[in-house]
Amino acid sequence: MTDVDFVEGYLPDDEALVAARVRAADFGCVPLGPAAGAALRFMAATLQARAVVEIGTGAGVSGLYLLRGMARDGVLTSIDLEPEYHRSARKVFTEAGFPPGRTRLIMGKALDVLPRLTPGGYDLVFVDSARVEYPSCYEQAVSLLRPGGVLAFHNVLAGGRVADPSRRDPETLALREVARAIREDERLVPALLPVGGGLLVAAVA
Repeated sequence: MTDVDFVEGYLPDDEALVAARVRAADFGCVPLGPAAGAALRFMAATLQARAVVEIGTGAGVSGLYLLRGMARDGVLTSIDLEPEYHRSARKVFTEAGFPPGRTRLIMGKALDVLPRLTPGGYDLVFVDSARVEYPSCYEQAVSLLRPGGVLAFHNVLAGGRVADPSRRDPETLALREVARAIREDERLVPALLPVGGGLLVAAVA
């Protein structure tokens, strides 16, 4: 067993997460793995997050991790274009015991929805959507966070493509851009965690 395998299996999925992953496979969307999910839950718990934004609902896997870490009265706002993803996520959350009042599912493009949210009103913003939109999401997400709030981007290493200087496709360039922007942003305290294909996180100083 490799170290990566051990890390991914350190906190195995329960029945609710297994069911959510099955739904994700049915949709053909790839959810974050157990290690990245555990990191998200840890961040939400550390922040005692009451207001979280998720960009990219998927089948509800990442939302379930976030809800399990958030404060008991916390509300997860999740944005996605696909109505079937919202239906799946709603079912996942309900079956896991979270009442409807704990979630707000918004259908639409993230770059259209984010400007309508309350500036400085959120503890955590998690981004797992179209990679080419990551730089634009970064600019808007920072404005949503309170001091001490955390921003997280999933899969920023893209299976080694970002570290390969020969790769110049639009997605890879966008990922390099957001990684550089967050590293150089004096408002942020960044870190790149080697889980989930690269979990890029930053706290608002």
